Amino acid sequence: MPLPEPYDSWFPDAPIDGTYGYDRAALRAVEPVAPPAGFGDLWHGWFAASRGVHPEPRLTSLGRQGAHDVYELEHTGAGGLRLRGWLALPSDGAARVGVVRSHGYGGREAPTFDRVPDDAAVVFPVARGLGALNTGVGAPDTAAEHVLHGIGSVETYSLGRCAVDLWHAADALAEIAGDLPLYYVGESFGGIGALAVPWDRRFVGATFVVPSFGQYDVRLGLECTGSGEAVRRYVAEHPEARDVLRYFDTSTAAGYLRIPVRCECALWDAAVPPPGQFAVANAVPAAALELRSSRPGTRSTRARRRTPPGPPPRPGRTSGGAWQAYPPKLRADGKRSGHRQSEQPMT
Repeated sequence: MPLPEPYDSWFPDAPIDGTYGYDRAALRAVEPVAPPAGFGDLWHGWFAASRGVHPEPRLTSLGRQGAHDVYELEHTGAGGLRLRGWLALPSDGAARVGVVRSHGYGGREAPTFDRVPDDAAVVFPVARGLGALNTGVGAPDTAAEHVLHGIGSVETYSLGRCAVDLWHAADALAEIAGDLPLYYVGESFGGIGALAVPWDRRFVGATFVVPSFGQYDVRLGLECTGSGEAVRRYVAEHPEARDVLRYFDTSTAAGYLRIPVRCECALWDAAVPPPGQFAVANAVPAAALELRSSRPGTRSTRARRRTPPGPPPRPGRTSGGAWQAYPPKLRADGKRSGHRQSEQPMT
């Protein structure tokens, strides 16, 4: 089947049509999945239980990087697991805001300061089992195995445990940097932030870039090149797993968000099918949503109801491209992978 324009020239060897037959209007019409019985109570309960766990952070200094002093961090995660990541504090003066900066399914090999203001304290959590620091800790290290780990039960599924780990990473940041308003930034796998953030009132805003794990009713019917393919095949053989996934659908959780949210969704993405991404954006209450979206080859436009009051860098204080876009694959602003595009700070 021929690919639609302009993707046929941009991705001539693509094994899958990354639009899946959806144009922007169809993507904006994708409905989020309604919550199953007990959804909110389950997540509220997990958050309440996490308040009884002390993060016990341990820091190892790694020196200065740009405007920040960087440390390797070890902290307690869900189930008492000791996880490692990175933490950075402003080199000059006290932190104004805290940022929880998550990663994609490739894990994280080192801290990077895109989207991090100079005067922010930031934690770079690394998911259990993944990345340079947590390989072999608590979960498998390959995406296809990680995304299925513990799927036999709501209580053990890896995505839920990783979401709970984000609360503990935020606890470690607060233990060291103090009680700060928090902002979440995550891409792809980092979409699990949509599972974690709604229940934690410390967060004042969030950015989700090509968020994964949304709208399983649609997602499970779409072949893809990402971790979702392992889930699709598994559920085809084990249909009972669908009931577990209902409690980890990011489009469901996003409906509980009551803070300003920015979603950057792809119009073409063979790894994370766009209908699932847009289902997350479509679930966010309209008054709180900023959606980056444009037709390929045209100027970027915004479906904008309210500008999120995230932690923009102060004038004259930007290092590492603070709040600069990170465009994986083809984002909804029409740019291809590898093309770096500046975006305006959220003010």
